[in-house]
Amino acid sequence: MKVAFIGMGTMGAPMAMNLLKAGFSVTVHNRTREREKPVAAAGAARAASPRAAAEGAEIIITCVSDTPDVEAILMGDDGVIHGAAGGAIVVDMSTISPSATRRMASELSQKGVRMIDAPVSGGSEGAQKGTLSIMIGGAAGDVSAVMPVLEAMGKTISHVGPIGSGQVTKAINQIVVAGTYWSVAEGVALGLKAGLDMEKVVTAVGSGAAGSWAMNNRSGNMIANNYPLGFRVRLHHKDLKIALEVARELGVTLPVAAFVDQVETGLVARGFGDEDISAIARSVREQSGIGD
Repeated sequence: MKVAFIGMGTMGAPMAMNLLKAGFSVTVHNRTREREKPVAAAGAARAASPRAAAEGAEIIITCVSDTPDVEAILMGDDGVIHGAAGGAIVVDMSTISPSATRRMASELSQKGVRMIDAPVSGGSEGAQKGTLSIMIGGAAGDVSAVMPVLEAMGKTISHVGPIGSGQVTKAINQIVVAGTYWSVAEGVALGLKAGLDMEKVVTAVGSGAAGSWAMNNRSGNMIANNYPLGFRVRLHHKDLKIALEVARELGVTLPVAAFVDQVETGLVARGFGDEDISAIARSVREQSGIGD
């Protein structure tokens, strides 16, 4: 099975590596061509454009930052739509607008190219280990056709509905992430202010009903006030804006998500957008008078 993979960022490069390890024939492309080199060294072919990457590929994966990036890759002058053969399947693993996803799927279908949306959760660790959670929207037959490829990258693979449904599910994921991280940050701040041994606190709380991935994997960042990259604040901020837009369209009120959106707006404006999302703890620490 020939796979094109477009987007060699923090998530895309290790995902493509896992496809190579699983034995797939992989061609890669990235706007910054330098980023293709490590994956090419592992056995991938390189393509000069999205169009060139799509030529001859049965499955075309995109994993980039935002809706305009996906639109340029798929529908641009040198985009996938001009290189993909009829019957090829586009798998967009970015986190973008559900309505834009549906529109692009419709345009691709006029060329005989199918599309599913398959955003992921699990961070850079999950991308490297091949343990991502993958949320899929699309036709059942198309999902079945790409399942071997998805299984090389993810552990929990859920087909949640028609095209666009994966993006709505990812929006739900990011809403929950926002509230969870903020709650962990508040709990850590209270413990620090009380002078507790936070390693013991995390062991106690993380083993009970309040346990979460954020508590067990990112509370250490919040305690140390140091936020090495896992998933960028600015990307989660972008995702939250998509979630809030979907909520407005559906008439749903999301006060916690809206609050965290404002916290992240401030962090990005202050130059912390490329830190891990656990950096939202900066805000509660500062408001609580907790220094480094």
